[in-house]
Amino acid sequence: MQRPYTKIFSSRSVAFGRNGMVATSEPLATSAGINVLKKGGTAIDAAIAANAMLGLVEPCSCGVGGDLFAIIWNPKSKKLEAINASGPSSNSIDIDRITKENKILPQRGGITVTVPGCVKGWEYLHKKFGKLDLKEIFKPSINYALDGFPVSETIAKQWALESNVLKTYPSFANIYLPNGSPPKAGAIYRNENLAKLYQVISSEGLNVFYDSDISKEIIKSVQKLNGYMTDDDLSGFSPDWIEPVSTKYRDYDVWEIGPNNQGLTVLQMLNILEFFDFHKFDGPSDPRYLHILIEAKRLAFEDRAKYYSDPKFNDLPIEHLISKGYAEDLAKKINPSQVLKIDPHFPDINHGGDTVYLTVADSDGLMVSLIQSNYRGFGSGVIVEKYGFGLQSRGELFSLNKNHANRIEKAKRPFHTIIPGFLTKGNVPLFSFGVMGADMQPQGHTQILVNLIDFGLNIQQCGDMPRVRHEGSSNPKGEFSISYGKSFSEYSLPKESLDYLLKLGHNIEYSNDGLFGGYQSIWRDPDSLVYSGASESRKDGLALGY
Repeated sequence: MQRPYTKIFSSRSVAFGRNGMVATSEPLATSAGINVLKKGGTAIDAAIAANAMLGLVEPCSCGVGGDLFAIIWNPKSKKLEAINASGPSSNSIDIDRITKENKILPQRGGITVTVPGCVKGWEYLHKKFGKLDLKEIFKPSINYALDGFPVSETIAKQWALESNVLKTYPSFANIYLPNGSPPKAGAIYRNENLAKLYQVISSEGLNVFYDSDISKEIIKSVQKLNGYMTDDDLSGFSPDWIEPVSTKYRDYDVWEIGPNNQGLTVLQMLNILEFFDFHKFDGPSDPRYLHILIEAKRLAFEDRAKYYSDPKFNDLPIEHLISKGYAEDLAKKINPSQVLKIDPHFPDINHGGDTVYLTVADSDGLMVSLIQSNYRGFGSGVIVEKYGFGLQSRGELFSLNKNHANRIEKAKRPFHTIIPGFLTKGNVPLFSFGVMGADMQPQGHTQILVNLIDFGLNIQQCGDMPRVRHEGSSNPKGEFSISYGKSFSEYSLPKESLDYLLKLGHNIEYSNDGLFGGYQSIWRDPDSLVYSGASESRKDGLALGY
């Protein structure tokens, strides 16, 4: 159904606000952020409040046991800053044992657990940009954790799906399966143990998470399931303030975070697409554009598989990978009338994940693009029962190939899929955005930006248009590509577009598997300074301004 004022499908109107804007994947989290803004908090205060609430209401996707990345527009310095709050592997891991017992790293269990960086990321962000007391920031989440909240619809489905895998894990049922089963949509769920954690870290300081009874419980839980974690791993962890990386697409500067995450893939894809004129095409569903998009993804993902890793352990050719000259060479490989045969750099299979993306802006012009994740649904399955949260499985994305850039090593950050995005023009902040969803993320970022810049859609329409995704490229775990791979499209893509892609040689089919990402965004009008917000129609979320 079309909105009454446009010929382009849109699920809802864009939200507007003069004083602030919050967009998240769950209404209670959005409300928590808005309430913090109204109490005089900064965008960072509100983002932490929203993220903490998401850790309660959407535990299958995020929480204090996971990692965090963020890009921040600092109105005082008039520049973008970024933080990498992803944790490394333990300094005590037995690589020989892991390699001997596993062909690839397991999806669940203690071995996959890396140092959780989220809370330390909150600490660094709050220290630099925060204003409100932590007790005020965590108050909404504590109250809902104690009193209970009704579980939203999409989250309930994901909760049930992941519970089928994890219900046999120690402590999982005690925290996440009230009365022995996952909560249904609308059912009241409480997590008094997580409330206890939030009370401790908001009263004693966020750093207590890494050096206290909490850290002892983390270590005990990991080691119980044959993982590696020590006091020194936790107490010695610190995030990094880093420079975001960028490329110019058309007249705009697109900003991402570089390795150890996959933000460069967006820049590589856009650089390739820039050599094609999309204005002559009939919008985001034109199969001629989708063919080029899929081919650009396949080319960029081969570099992702070979190079993307912790830059502290490797000398990575970042400038070359995002150079226009290299992109032109890749663009020339794309045949408009036939699928390209790619000889992979190495051995790939798509891998999934669960993540939340949120964005917040305040009345001073501070804007934050933040992404936070446990990786797989509920992470590793390792539950810190006393404090009501699970630990991430991000270590699964290491390679066991000793010659690979992303090979598992001690105290090393694994390859990361989660990426926040930002758009500027002439050093003016315009667009804070993200699309969560593992390998879908760079594909989603690219489709949103092309919809916005090339096809002229508003920010809600950008997210509502049908998406495609390609699977089967080589990956940083060292797995090889599978022939031409396989593409999927949502059913809202016209059948004639799908048929056209099939004729070009794409292996593509319709899918309703829900793995097309989760989008949130905020646009800042450079003249009026009014914020507009958009939220993913495929999720339970909400964009709200005031």
